[in-house]
Amino acid sequence: MTWYVLGGEAAQNIPGQAVSKGFIFNSGWTNLEKRILAFGNPVYDVISTPAIVQKDRVLSGCSTNACLAAALLGLKATLVGTVGKDYQAALESDLRQRNVDFQLLPSAQTGGFSLIYYDDQGNRELTLLGIADPIRSYSNGFHQADFILIGPILGEVNADLVRQIRAGTDLPILTDPQGLLRNQNNGQIYHEMTQDFVDIARMSTIVKANELETKVVTGIDPRVDPESAVKALYKFGCKIAVTTIAEAGSIIYDGERFYPIPAFKTIAIDPTGAGDTYAAGFITKYMETPDDLTAVGCFASAVASVMVENSGPDFPLSRAEANRRQEFLLRQPKVLGL
Repeated sequence: MTWYVLGGEAAQNIPGQAVSKGFIFNSGWTNLEKRILAFGNPVYDVISTPAIVQKDRVLSGCSTNACLAAALLGLKATLVGTVGKDYQAALESDLRQRNVDFQLLPSAQTGGFSLIYYDDQGNRELTLLGIADPIRSYSNGFHQADFILIGPILGEVNADLVRQIRAGTDLPILTDPQGLLRNQNNGQIYHEMTQDFVDIARMSTIVKANELETKVVTGIDPRVDPESAVKALYKFGCKIAVTTIAEAGSIIYDGERFYPIPAFKTIAIDPTGAGDTYAAGFITKYMETPDDLTAVGCFASAVASVMVENSGPDFPLSRAEANRRQEFLLRQPKVLGL
């Protein structure tokens, strides 16, 4: 296939693990790096693509993949989510090994999907393996964050939670709506428009949706009319709208100008997490150059390209390589590959 997303505040704010208000915390940093606080349940997935077949479940999830990428880019990232006892020990170990802090609530089970990809545009069959409990409330650690990511995987975040977050902080929020638009029937996943998406988009600084999600909420196919699609996404009330279109690239709209962003051409082994790591790249660069959305988009595209060359939570992303690929994209014509 070719393809051209705060440290855990412990009870005494000390390194190590502690428990407060039902959360399990891990916090081991005290420096001044930029910090992302990400809301969304981790999952353990089974993945199959034309290039690879995974037999064992591997760590994934929208906010999880974004945190993994952010950590590799030199940011501090904390994952807020729920996990069952079935995977709690594995999750805590996996996150610690990858320098991601966490604030976890207990769940009856851990979420997961079977993902079977059948083409080079990221189209897939998505089947539920397990669903974790929702994140019902949050009021910790906003003062130790610089950016909020809302990245649910399947209904664990709702508008009431984001209202709590908004009441506690005026930090910028990037929302990836995938888990706001998914529902399930006998384990089969389908997508639908929801009031939670409408309400959360209005509270968000940035909404980043893939082509399917954009079509679900706007009724416009971004492969046919990308500018109308991303403009319709923007009208839900965010300040910046982003639509990603797999191998064709992405398009950004800030209410005044469209920014077409080319994709970095590479061999895609597994597209899982491409949009998640795009979000992490977008946040990273946006905090540095908020007035240069072309640079922000090219950096995000560069980060995502590293993810799709690999499969699972271990991918050789570095700031130097992301910068190199971004510079390459900045020299290319700013057009979509449609």
